Amino acid sequence: MLTKRLTKIVLSLFLFTIDRAREAFLTVCGLAVNRKTVVLYYHAITDDEKTLFARQMDLLLRIATPATINLDVVERPRPTTRGVAVTFDDGFVSVLENALPELRARQIPCTIFVPSGSVGGPPRWLPLGHKDSREFVMSGEQLRSIAGDPLVTIGSHSVTHPDFCVLNPEAAKRELERSKRELEQLSLGAVVHFSFPHGRHDERSIQLALGAGYRRLFTIRPECAQEFLFVCGRVKVDPTDWPLEFRLKTVGAYRWLAVLDRWKTSFRQKARGESDRQRRMHVS
Repeated sequence: MLTKRLTKIVLSLFLFTIDRAREAFLTVCGLAVNRKTVVLYYHAITDDEKTLFARQMDLLLRIATPATINLDVVERPRPTTRGVAVTFDDGFVSVLENALPELRARQIPCTIFVPSGSVGGPPRWLPLGHKDSREFVMSGEQLRSIAGDPLVTIGSHSVTHPDFCVLNPEAAKRELERSKRELEQLSLGAVVHFSFPHGRHDERSIQLALGAGYRRLFTIRPECAQEFLFVCGRVKVDPTDWPLEFRLKTVGAYRWLAVLDRWKTSFRQKARGESDRQRRMHVS
């Protein structure tokens, strides 16, 4: 695990060096440097992690500008600034208690994705022994208490936290529509953002989500956010990340992992197609 972590850091440092050299070249040439926006995502923020999270938010403010996820675009003050948006999956109570006070103190906006079927209860999709299995999802009353906060946006994280790649179209549509309806019935305002559980999605689930009325969809592929695109990648962050790790993730240097993921997905699809072709030939 440590070797894998260090490998990611080394490769991300290499990409960061290339990015800085490119920016320096553009600056020398008198050309504008248009930096991309990065969307971070967390899960729980435990009592022991509150101080670590606060330090990360201080670092974020030193190296980037907080960005707001607003319908179809990820907004930041100027295209030349490095924008960073903060999101949380699962809507845990620990985020309400430990993360939101730190964000409010620094005026950093955030989006919280909530699985409507677990509101006020435990995360039923997590196995016993998982580090977040003892967390609780915020209740309707707790969600209403933060829904009016201009720094907080509530989004959907489905009803039961399923894998959308294995759901049939009818079940996927029910998950999308019911979650949106249930969250809006809690008087949380219009729910127009959706985060795919486990980041699992395909083209069919994207179209179903757009048809259900969502305006912005979020994955866990560590791509930089692009304006006017419905599907937005995000970078996983933990409060226990080393400062160098957090800095590299915040500036978009982990985006090479998204390219690697696309290659792996393409290779698996080709291998599956070849296996199916050979099976059909054998049967015939």
